[in-house]
Amino acid sequence: MSAGRLLSVLLLLQSRGRLSAPAIAEELGVSVRTAYRDLTRLQAAGVPVYAESGRGGGYQLLDGYRTRLTGMSEGEARALFFAGLPGPAADLGLAREVAAARLKLLAALPTGLREEATQTAAVFHLDAPGWYREPDQTPHLPLLVDAVLTRRAVDARYRRWRAPQEVNRRLRPYGLVLKSGTWYLVAATEKGLATYRVTHVLDAVLSDEVFDRPGDFDLGTYWASYLDDFQARRYTGTATVRLSPRGRRRLPDNVPPEVVRAVDSTATAVGDDGWVEAVIPTESTEHACGELLRLGVDVEVVAPAELRLTMAETVGFLARAYELP
Repeated sequence: MSAGRLLSVLLLLQSRGRLSAPAIAEELGVSVRTAYRDLTRLQAAGVPVYAESGRGGGYQLLDGYRTRLTGMSEGEARALFFAGLPGPAADLGLAREVAAARLKLLAALPTGLREEATQTAAVFHLDAPGWYREPDQTPHLPLLVDAVLTRRAVDARYRRWRAPQEVNRRLRPYGLVLKSGTWYLVAATEKGLATYRVTHVLDAVLSDEVFDRPGDFDLGTYWASYLDDFQARRYTGTATVRLSPRGRRRLPDNVPPEVVRAVDSTATAVGDDGWVEAVIPTESTEHACGELLRLGVDVEVVAPAELRLTMAETVGFLARAYELP
């Protein structure tokens, strides 16, 4: 018998009101027979649980009875930070703790607030990953969560973009960030702080080393600074382009927001047909070519010459590939 499960049955009745044994069994992931047995044990322990038969019947607590046994386990306390984020909580290995913590929170609330909280949960849902992509597979994320919370170093094998692609690192995790459905680890190494995409962690084991995170470290401040630095390193050049009215309307669906803002701030009319000329930031010739080709005939590269030539060569290759016999 699980004392924790009996408490969960009690809190379910306290927060939900009347429930049938099959409904309790489904909620807790046990058999209906186990649910009946747990209800009988609650009654034997002096908890005023009574049954109503007939259509719409079920088990409920005597009016006015409330338990204060809402103490939370360590895992459930951690899960509180993710109580509104079921997807990320599952990534972190805390799905069951989140469910238990939410149940205890609901049970502790007065009736009016409990109903309001339940209604709020029913009309808001977070789906973190972006469109047109599968969620990241992060099998090592729960271990990294443990490392962050216990301040233990991790020996990791990591895949990066530049050669050598696979490297071994001892990481001292300071925190985890969820950005647009992708998890990132902020960790200290011998060379200083660095950011790692969790899906690129190929292997990870906890070490015996325990470290101290600096008292003045703030994860939110670090992440904001990291994003600013990333944007500064991301765009290394500019390009002058001409866009049709349709091309400008299609921009937000095909290029990053920084490019859209650049067009809005630099666009000047070129003729009476609605076309505009603007200066946009670029990462590289190859990357810019791929992005601008999405706009088809609604964009023309004016400069630099290297990008204009790459566009022409790519379009020429496509024309030959699709040439009718």
